[in-house]
Amino acid sequence: MAEAFTNPALELVGTAIRLRRSVQRLARQLRFRRSDQGISGTKRSVLGTLYRADKPMTASELARVERLQPQSLTRVVSELEEEQLIERTPDEADRRQLLISITEAGRNLLIVDAQTQVRWLASTMSSHLSKAERDVLLVAADLIDRICDASDDGPQPAAVENDSGGPTSIPV
Repeated sequence: MAEAFTNPALELVGTAIRLRRSVQRLARQLRFRRSDQGISGTKRSVLGTLYRADKPMTASELARVERLQPQSLTRVVSELEEEQLIERTPDEADRRQLLISITEAGRNLLIVDAQTQVRWLASTMSSHLSKAERDVLLVAADLIDRICDASDDGPQPAAVENDSGGPTSIPV
């Protein structure tokens, strides 16, 4: 049973819980609409990062953006290269470095999935939401992007207490 949120900190926790659950549900719905090409979520994420970068990246840049350990990225990159979804080429400025870029096959994989997902999402929004509600979603998308762009290198927030002074249990 959800706790009654009577102080601002608890209200914020309630909003965070609701947002997390909704984003997860939407992500699950979008995942269901991806083509089954045997590509893991991590590999798709790496491909997406390379696609959005629109330029080759070094392994260290890619690991930082993807928040992967270099050893994990090495395995993923090797598999993507074997599947001809990325290619590695020597860096002209520093021959010790390899630059990783997405291939046309990698782009096509992402584009086909994105088109399928966008068609479903647009159709569902059109049939179930008013124009005003769709406008609110556009604002919400911008806000979610701001949350994602915020640096998480700072201190973690303190635990939130409930109205009786004890720690708030966070429902999953």
